[in-house]
Amino acid sequence: MKKTPQPQKHTRYPIVLVHGIILKDIVFFKAFGRIEKALKRQGYKVYTAKTDGFGSIENNAEQLKSHILKILELEHTDKVNLIAHSKGGLDSKYMINQLNFAEHVASLTTLCTPHKGSPIATKLLRLPKFLIKITAFWVNLIYKIFGDKHPDALKVCKQLQLSEQDCNLYAPTDVYCQSYSTTLEKCRDDFIMSIPLIFSRRAENHPTDGLVSVESSKFGEYKGNCVDASLSHSQIVGFAITKKKKARICEFYSQLCEDLNKHGF
Repeated sequence: MKKTPQPQKHTRYPIVLVHGIILKDIVFFKAFGRIEKALKRQGYKVYTAKTDGFGSIENNAEQLKSHILKILELEHTDKVNLIAHSKGGLDSKYMINQLNFAEHVASLTTLCTPHKGSPIATKLLRLPKFLIKITAFWVNLIYKIFGDKHPDALKVCKQLQLSEQDCNLYAPTDVYCQSYSTTLEKCRDDFIMSIPLIFSRRAENHPTDGLVSVESSKFGEYKGNCVDASLSHSQIVGFAITKKKKARICEFYSQLCEDLNKHGF
């Protein structure tokens, strides 16, 4: 018996997934795991941004702008929807505001973005200077091998320090902005994020995903946690996740795209 084909879904504008630091498309490894492919199967036009894994906010904003301009030409449209994870949200905000790109962005959705910084970055900068410089040198070298054009690990770390500044002062008025967070409840729920989670909990009182607190994730229209389950900063992009949680994460992205379509984006 033949399966009934599912109706193809779409948004008015293409979707661009913007990754944060560390995780980027490298050969067979994908920054957003199988999420891009899952959304494409549903009918959405989806792209993953080609930005440096350890590039500064300014550098990555320029790269993001260049990539989006190519997408606009390819899709014969004038705007895109940005779904940005972690530092990718900061890159996107800078591009929209400082590079005068608001007219080409219909919506900006940030996931676990450190709008008020991360305690981990602040703690790392308290290490001995010689150790920081050596570590930054090797990180830059490795990521240059992996394709980064202008890696600058030290500058990135400084840009991710904790800040008390009202991040909504930088919310673009002509772009629909919304945000989501995740909360990692127990170390055993993500072994990789267990140590950062311990440090994050000691540094601040807010619930955290291991790297970014819920409070720091709030920007524009805050929608709460992406998934009603214990989930880490990296798991929301499908990294080192169980099959059961992976299905819920894909469902979240699908629902997110449906909501953008309902808004007319």
